[in-house]
Amino acid sequence: MRSTVGFFSLLALGCAHTPLSAEALDALDRPAFIARIEEGAGPKSLVFRDDAASYQERLKKLDWREADRRLTVKLEKGTDSERSMNRYQVADTLRAHVLAELPRSRPWTRVAPPAQVASLLESFLVDEVPANAPDVSRLAPLMVDSIIEIVVEDYGLRSKGGKAGIYLYGYAQLYKLGGGTLYRRAFFSDELRAGLEGLDPFQVAKRPSLFGQRIKSMLEAIAHQIALDLSPATRAAKKDEPPSKLEPQPSVTKPAEDDPL
Repeated sequence: MRSTVGFFSLLALGCAHTPLSAEALDALDRPAFIARIEEGAGPKSLVFRDDAASYQERLKKLDWREADRRLTVKLEKGTDSERSMNRYQVADTLRAHVLAELPRSRPWTRVAPPAQVASLLESFLVDEVPANAPDVSRLAPLMVDSIIEIVVEDYGLRSKGGKAGIYLYGYAQLYKLGGGTLYRRAFFSDELRAGLEGLDPFQVAKRPSLFGQRIKSMLEAIAHQIALDLSPATRAAKKDEPPSKLEPQPSVTKPAEDDPL
């Protein structure tokens, strides 16, 4: 049996869930995938706002507001020597992993080419232009009949009791271009609630790739659940697969020196 502990310890599923029926899936012919980050969704640092007392000594004279601002910049843009995971990469990782896990059968073998979808919707500009709700009418040249949309509503780094972890909120939905939602799933993932090894925010500021590595595992867990939802006829078969290489492996970091960010 597939070990689900690694995946689902990271994933809390929302109560707003509309399952996809096999009959509705069979009626689709040409779906298109859209993944986006809502405007103002992140990445955010809530570390020092939420847990200022735990870091007061290490911050020295640095105000917690400025500490969160500096860390937010590192989460979004990285440093001169290390990159983090930008917003386009977060969204596209979700899209790519969902698509990779779907069965090679219709309608998933007829998915509109992702590069053409991104070009028509100008998704490549996600770091320069706010990712508002897409104008799906632009996809008319691709002859699509349905949209799988994955939306990240909020994500970043938070802290409790001197322990920091990544969180992410969002939802996935499948709807027909002519109207009608066939599937919807709200998701919430939080490393602190999952009991994973904490991150040191001072180390993350120096090595933002730590944030990128951990959020990648989180995105893979979410994508796995969405792929299961989108393949109702093959759910039982997927449960019998051997453990996936995508199961998250939390990084263990050493305590940082007591230096301000």
